[in-house]
Amino acid sequence: MSDTVELPQLYLITPADFEISTFTPRLAACLDAVPVACVRLSMATRDEDRLGRAADALRELTHERDIALVIESHVLLAERHGLDGVHLIDGARSVKMVRKQLGDDAIVGTFCRGSRHDGMTAGELGADYISFGPAGISTLGTGEQADTELFQWWSQMIEVPCVAEGALDHDTIRALTPYTDFFGIGDEIWKQDDAAAALRAIRAVMG
Repeated sequence: MSDTVELPQLYLITPADFEISTFTPRLAACLDAVPVACVRLSMATRDEDRLGRAADALRELTHERDIALVIESHVLLAERHGLDGVHLIDGARSVKMVRKQLGDDAIVGTFCRGSRHDGMTAGELGADYISFGPAGISTLGTGEQADTELFQWWSQMIEVPCVAEGALDHDTIRALTPYTDFFGIGDEIWKQDDAAAALRAIRAVMG
């Protein structure tokens, strides 16, 4: 292992709802602004046609830049639309089944809130990465936070890469930069008028 400290990579998460025609130029500007490792299609809709059209549009943008694209939850759509994998939201529960279905080459990640046990189990079952959050202070859900101590412990004890996501402000990003492999960035930039500028500012905060 190199002694050089590597900065976390950026992992972009789409808004829960967007119009393809207006969102894709914003996403393209972000992908061209700073290096991005992965994009997650995270639409809340259950409309299969909308999801499919969004998947195709985002695949064109990401793959021409050699950036991975995963879809949240919809395993069959990942296969059908030639995506790189799937992001699960039920911790370790579905990892083994989805890994078997998609094969060894697909990306399978999962959200484990703030649970070390769930994260370790998911990793043992074949998850490529574990996502913890919210990493910042949030009033959504139960308000429970995946705090700095969790990321410190994970970075010291576990080899499976982790993603810090949710309610990320600049102070939280600075605090977690030494301990996480990826920052999952979503509303932090999409709520800004200039998403690419907001993403560049986040990248600058990391060092």
